Amino acid sequence: MSEIVYDTGALLAAERRDVGLWALHAELIAADTIPIVPVPVLAQGWRGGPQPLVSRLLGTCRIVPMVEDVGRAAGAACAASGTSDVVDAAVVVTAAVVRAAAIVTSDPDDLEAIAGALGLRIRMRTV
Repeated sequence: MSEIVYDTGALLAAERRDVGLWALHAELIAADTIPIVPVPVLAQGWRGGPQPLVSRLLGTCRIVPMVEDVGRAAGAACAASGTSDVVDAAVVVTAAVVRAAAIVTSDPDDLEAIAGALGLRIRMRTV
């Protein structure tokens, strides 16, 4: 299985004990696929704790920084798509950089709009 990127909706689903998210996560880990969480997603989903389920999820994910190139590309993605959510744009750009098979999200429409504006086709898995 190739890379999977979690957006903030995945973190929030983990904290609310969403059975579908936890089943998917277990499937990914069993297949030796470590989900990717961009740092902006962590910032948007973290509320200072205690968030034991988010912490448990993050412990089995790869947290990736938002480096300058990704930041610039995310800003350009916002401009191209006419959106202003830099976190969503960072998720799409990160997925493109790692050639992710899918993004796990609670808001596929916004992410698809950004991906479409960039000419990308990335599968969305909704939680």
